[in-house]
Amino acid sequence: MCRIYGTFNVHSDEAELRRVADLMHHGGPDAQGVTHRADWALGNNRLSIMDPEGGAQPYHLGRITVVFNGEIYNHRELRERLTGLGFHFEDQCDGSILPALYLTYGDRFAEQLDGMYSVAVMDLRSTPRMVLATDDSGMKPLYYHWERTAGRLRFASELPALLGFTGVRAEEDETGLDAYLTSKTPFGDRTMFRGVRVLPPAATAVVSHRDGLRIRRRPMAHEQGLRPDEGRSLEQAGEQLRALLSDEVARLLVADAPVAAVTSGGLDSSLVTALAARALRAGGGHGGLHTFNIAYTGTWPSDERAYAAEVARASGTRHHQVEIDPATFPDLMGDVVRHLGQPNADPITLSTFSLFRAVRDAGFKVALTGDAADELFGGYARMTQAVAAHHGSDWAEDYLDHLAAVPRALRESLYTDEYAFAVRAAGPALPADIRQILRSSPGTRLQRIAAVEQRYRLPAYHLRRVDHLSMASSIEVRLPFCQPSVVRFAATLTDSHRLVPGLGVKRALYQAAGGLIPRSVLDRPKQPFTLPVTAMLAPGQPLWALARDVLSPDTLRADGRIRPERVDALFEEQAVRPGDSVSLALWSLMSHQLWRQEFFATAATTAPAALRTPDRVLLEAA
Repeated sequence: MCRIYGTFNVHSDEAELRRVADLMHHGGPDAQGVTHRADWALGNNRLSIMDPEGGAQPYHLGRITVVFNGEIYNHRELRERLTGLGFHFEDQCDGSILPALYLTYGDRFAEQLDGMYSVAVMDLRSTPRMVLATDDSGMKPLYYHWERTAGRLRFASELPALLGFTGVRAEEDETGLDAYLTSKTPFGDRTMFRGVRVLPPAATAVVSHRDGLRIRRRPMAHEQGLRPDEGRSLEQAGEQLRALLSDEVARLLVADAPVAAVTSGGLDSSLVTALAARALRAGGGHGGLHTFNIAYTGTWPSDERAYAAEVARASGTRHHQVEIDPATFPDLMGDVVRHLGQPNADPITLSTFSLFRAVRDAGFKVALTGDAADELFGGYARMTQAVAAHHGSDWAEDYLDHLAAVPRALRESLYTDEYAFAVRAAGPALPADIRQILRSSPGTRLQRIAAVEQRYRLPAYHLRRVDHLSMASSIEVRLPFCQPSVVRFAATLTDSHRLVPGLGVKRALYQAAGGLIPRSVLDRPKQPFTLPVTAMLAPGQPLWALARDVLSPDTLRADGRIRPERVDALFEEQAVRPGDSVSLALWSLMSHQLWRQEFFATAATTAPAALRTPDRVLLEAA
């Protein structure tokens, strides 16, 4: 696991490259390496997980140079195949096969990889060209800045590091606030910074002097033409899924560094925990599996520590109960915002950051989690509501409103006239094809929803958050449910094996978990793994004081986009009648303002330029 960065057709001196690397030191504290020439550079910060004594990056083979972030789980099979073709490898590190793999398969090399990764290749054999590739689920993000007229490319694994390049200015996308409130973080390749994009999942980008930047999408694992198996019973689906997950969890335990598991107390992480503990026992692992759960000082709703402890006892793990004091949250917010690089409206960001810091402090470098099961197996209430909606209803718009940090009606009431005008001029906040997928793509309603979840929401909102907040503490997160084989299997499930309104969600997954985790966990009501922000955002609580300060009328008036009187009304309503919708709206607005303060020095006192000169937005939109 690493952090990578680089340039094409850009002259960067050593000081600039060192500055970019230093901004990601937390994600690769074990070693640093860089290769740079007059007009290109590739750099790497390493978190050594596989073959700590080998794996020095950048990798070189002839006129090919490669840097890599992630883990390649089928590297042994690929090494054997490439050795048969005459290649020789000095070490057993997973990434050392990449130059030979590129020489063998060219731009299609990523199609051979099973794992989580972002890769950059510099090919100097004839006309200089750079190739970038991301994994099928988007587990390892890659942000880039492309100057089309000059043909210059800069990229990095994290947004603050990309902004460390001299040629990349931190300029706010003024309508990004609407995109953020619409989907809790920008979807697709969009970020909150003007001119900065993120490479989509399952993408291969090629940049050259002749052709500029070209990005090709590969089929994601769920897009490979698989059809539901109508003849398979729910019991058979559960048995097959259990066997598949057992194999994948066992594979993901292989590391030359200590491995732990995050156990929230819900189905997904509990199943991963049970399978990991069983695999370690079967393999004769010494010391057993260590598990981690997070809770909060005091008494709060939705406390899951008892369930997590029960899973740990049943699985025979060495359990660590992490407890954080809500009084520390205001101080943590700055660290979280900085590491994310852009707002993410899920309050769980504070918990996630704190949990992985505790995992690191306990001496671990790798953690298994249960992330992504809801997207694959039909675990969200919004999916059930959409499936159950009667024919003729506008179920697609209702579903999209459930993705929002602030529902559409409330969102529009918050905007100033000037900002509402700018938003309309800029066009839809969501990628254009989302509504097309929901309304007219082949497949059932649930299959179309799953396609949107996996292509757009999962990588943007979920996986980037997990990546940035775990690597902030030098922790590599491994995600069994994102393994291509598991994603492909989920695509073969019928709708009734995922969810049936009135009968339950994630039915195949519950079937797979039977007998492995306690009945009390299987039978408990489903609840999201998140911070109880409705209870914590209340008068007298630390978060309330922070929100009132950050969302002061003077600050909002200077920003020019949000009506101060409407925000005051939200505070009044939350104080008298606390509710999830209002508390999330206040949390989201607060997080956005804290992000502006972190990345834009004049954020608190200067309105965005587009709002001071509204015609500029119209010109850009045109």
